[in-house]
Amino acid sequence: MGIRQIRVNDDPILRKVSRPVENFDAKLFKLLDDMRDTLYDADGCGLAAVQVGMLKRVVVVDVGDGLIELINPEIVESDGVQYEMEGCLSLPGKSGITVRPKTVKVRAQNREGKWCLYKGEDLKARAFCHEIDHLDGHLYIERLAPEEVVERIRRESGKID
Repeated sequence: MGIRQIRVNDDPILRKVSRPVENFDAKLFKLLDDMRDTLYDADGCGLAAVQVGMLKRVVVVDVGDGLIELINPEIVESDGVQYEMEGCLSLPGKSGITVRPKTVKVRAQNREGKWCLYKGEDLKARAFCHEIDHLDGHLYIERLAPEEVVERIRRESGKID
């Protein structure tokens, strides 16, 4: 079991753009396995390699229906909109309502290097978008919903501060 340290807060690596993976080898497999172990240890639903200090275009996601490994992922289609609460393992103790697509299709390679297409709806769509944002040096706080949307959601849910 390889638990890696998750980079947090103002760590400058979180704002860097990750490089494409070219070698599908034992080093990549070790990174994927360690990321899986780190994700589950942190009780998260997604983790990008940059969050464990590796500037590689690698993501793992598990929203409760099994682990998905995405290598060199790119969003190829998106539809709809959702406003939901989002947090991040790299920003512990913080959360906010974000604007994300309701559904996305992601093209990515698996650990064997084969290109695959993955579809995500609701939480899985958010997780895919969130983690792919990390690969480009972006954090969820850049996707926060406008305050008027947040206020409307609070009123409709009966949670007025």
